[in-house]
Order: sequence, then structure tokens, then C-alpha cells
Amino acid sequence: MTAADKKFWAEWETFRDNMYKATPVDLNETPLEKRKRIAKLEANPEQWFKFYLPNFYTSEAAPFHIAATKRVLANPEWYEVRSWARELSKSGRTMMEVLYLVLTGKKKNILMVSSTYDAAVRLLLPYKTILELNDRIINDYGVQQTIGSWEAGEFKTKGGAAFRALGAGQSPRGTRNDAFRPDVILIDDIDTDEECRNKERIKIKIKWIEEALIPTRSISNPLMIIVCGNIIAKYCCVTELANKADKHDVINIIDKFGNSTWAKNTPEMIARIRKTVSSNAFQKEYMNNPIIEGGTFKEITYGKPPKINRCDMVVAYSDPSTSDKNGGVKSAASHKSIVIVGFKNYQYFVYWLRVDQINNSGFVDWLFEAEDYLDRHDVDPKKIYIENNSLQDPFYTQVIQPLIKTRTKERKRNDRPPITPDRRKKPDKFFRIDGTLEPINREGNLIFSEELKNSPHMTRMEEQMLAVNETSKTMDGPDALEGAVWKIQKRSTKEDSDYASEQRADRHH
Repeated sequence: MTAADKKFWAEWETFRDNMYKATPVDLNETPLEKRKRIAKLEANPEQWFKFYLPNFYTSEAAPFHIAATKRVLANPEWYEVRSWARELSKSGRTMMEVLYLVLTGKKKNILMVSSTYDAAVRLLLPYKTILELNDRIINDYGVQQTIGSWEAGEFKTKGGAAFRALGAGQSPRGTRNDAFRPDVILIDDIDTDEECRNKERIKIKIKWIEEALIPTRSISNPLMIIVCGNIIAKYCCVTELANKADKHDVINIIDKFGNSTWAKNTPEMIARIRKTVSSNAFQKEYMNNPIIEGGTFKEITYGKPPKINRCDMVVAYSDPSTSDKNGGVKSAASHKSIVIVGFKNYQYFVYWLRVDQINNSGFVDWLFEAEDYLDRHDVDPKKIYIENNSLQDPFYTQVIQPLIKTRTKERKRNDRPPITPDRRKKPDKFFRIDGTLEPINREGNLIFSEELKNSPHMTRMEEQMLAVNETSKTMDGPDALEGAVWKIQKRSTKEDSDYASEQRADRHH
């Protein structure tokens, strides 16, 4: 047994011991009172969960939990994929639903499937322990444990419900429970990072699920399939199974407005997680947004740039990542961003930047910070562009401009930041970034100030730069940088053209 195994079993023994303490029964209750209480609980699944499974029902359910349970209990024949982020209790909620269905006699034969047999056994262990030790369940539904059919990977209750663990690829034959073929298939943590790097291995696993596992069912008997798993890769078992499901429920740790999707997870807790893991890891594990390492930018160059007021041109460019008018971010993957870029000796220097998921008010604060930075460094004339194409124009005039006006008054300033809307009709984001930034970065002419290194905003920018590819959802930082560089290139080309034109005019005279 490995050290990890020993730790797991030690923790589980503690949980098992706590089960006794958490589920006391009323020994003075009359049979009639007991029947009425059970009937009342069964009529209200949330109260049933809370009463019988207090060790798991430790926080009030979120709306998405309640909606998911209603779907499952209302549809005996159902196929659902739950891509709920870590800390949203996808396995715990599923277990509560399955135990409810088993103990109320609605389901009889449950298969627990995971990436390996050992993983499936561990996922099945809470079911076994609860049925074996939960005094409230024993008091109301009878002793569940049977002699001779009570192993970790396969057990059968006295009520006639069978549970069996299966690792991916194992033969599911022989899973009949008397006359009952499997009527519940639970697939949990079926994907692994290693396998997701090899598309063929995923295809083999999906083939096994669809050709060996699911056909163990009876066509005439309702089957419930619940798949619990995050989207850890663009192509994985979860994404492919979701294409066949009746419902693919994607719930991230925060919603599109940046709010926690479950009150149990406070903003402070979420902020702590974001601080202690990389942006890529957070997007993958908590936002169902796996970021594939791209090949466009191999590395980022840092250096000591010249003084910014010595540059030939300086441009600040901002991308508001158009959001709803209530001040929320556009989507779970969207980042607002601002960069200040200087140009000298055919090199582009990034002096200052902001890249983060933030509301509109915070974005406007950044615009003032960008202007203050330019003022402190005697940059004149100041150029601050904001992306404002035809799709965004109402957003800029109706949301950003009023916020700038309000913030100007609050700051008791005489004038507003010198912002110029950029109405360029932009081509595809990836191809713009690839075409504009990749050549100068490859030649070492895109240089980030070494003072930015390891700052939170630069960390997000670097992660997005290195992940740029055609399918990436998170390229907002590089997109703003492309806007700044493009503006500089356009202006320098115009100035070169004007200079050449004047030379020709002089020679003509």
C-alpha cells in the first residue's frame, strides 16, 4: 500500500467513525410517526438528503443542484453529463440522488465506472459505508449489509440493489442482478491528463463505453447515465459523451458576472485558489476551459527598455472585452486588458499592462491608471485607444463613456483620459495575433519590461501568449497587444510614406 493509499484509508476510517455520530435516531418515535416522517422526507428530496446524509449535505444547495436533482428524479430514462467545477459536489450530489432512488425502490443495479478499477472502488466506497453504517438509513429502511456479498468493489443490499465497480476497458459482462440489467451507470473521472494527450486512446475508451458498457442495459427498462467530469481537454471522453447526452450541465466556480455559483465557496476562497494556481490550471479545473499550449509563441522576451519618453511612438491600447451592461464580464474565459507599448529602433517595448477578469468599473479605473502612467513619464502626445468596432459601439457609448464621466468627477479631475475609439474592422483574432505579433516576437523585437516579470497581470499575459492557438478561448491580453502594435505599425508606415512623398516633392522642384 502506497503512502497515498494509507492516507486515504486513514481519512476514510475517520469518516466512517463520524457516520455514527452524525446520524442519531429517535428511539421513542412510534411506528405511525415514523411512517409519516419517512413519507414526508421522500416527498421532498432536498430534506431527504439533508436528514439521511448530513455528512455530505454540509451546505445549502445551489439552484443548479436543485435543478439537476429534479431532472434526474423526473426522468427514469436519462443521460446527463455534469461538468461542474471542483468544489461544486458533482460526485456528492450524484451519490445522494442514487441512494434516494435505490432506497425508495426505483433503481436496482448500479455500475460505477472510472478510469481504473481502483478509482471506481474508491468512488463506490462512500455508498458502501453509508449503507453499512448510517443509523438513520438502517432505522428507516432496514439493515442493508448482506453476508457474503459485501466487498469493496461489488456488494448487494438486503433490499436487492447491486453495486459494482468497473475500470475503463474491463468487461462489463455478468452485471445482471437477478432479472435486472444495469439501470444506473455512473461514469466519474473517466478522463486522465495523460490519455487526453493521445486522441486515439480517448477514441478507444469512448468505443468501449458505447459498444460494451451501455449495451449491458435492457432496452425495455429505463436506464439513467450520469457522467461526472470536468472538461480537461478540448477532446476528451466528457466532451464526446456530452454530444450524445440529454443534458450537458456546465457549471463553473464563478458565473459570467464573476460571482460564486455556490454560496459555500466565498469570493475570498476563490481568490485564494486563483492566487495559488496558474491561470491555466484555474481555467482547466474550475472554469471548464482547458488551455492548450500553443505553438505560435515559443517564449517571451524580457529586457530593460529605454525611457518611455525617448521612444519614437507610444500607444496605450485597451480591450474592454465587451460585457453586459450590468457591469459583469462577458464570459468565464474573457479578460479585459490594457497595454502601453513604446516603439524605438524597430523594437516594440511593453512598459505597463493590465490583464484580468474584472468588471466595467474596474476597467475604467485602469484607463485612468494608464493615463497617470503616461503623465508620470512625460509622454506626449498621449494616445489611448479603446477597441470599439461595430459590434461594440453601443457598449462603449452607453457603458464606458458614462463611467469615465462619473469617475472624472469623483477624482475631481479637469479633463478625461484622451481616449480614441478604434473602429477597425478586425479579422479573426488568432490570425491577427499570429500575423502581427509572431514575426516580431520570433525576431526578439517584442520585449516586455523586466519590471513586469512575475506580476499577476504579466503572468496572465504570458500564459495567454504561450497558449495562443486557433481554438484557444483566452487570447484577450495578446489581442490588446496586437491592437497597440498594429496602431504603431500603421502610424510609422504613414510617416514613412509622408517623408518619402516630401522627398520626391523636393526633387521635383
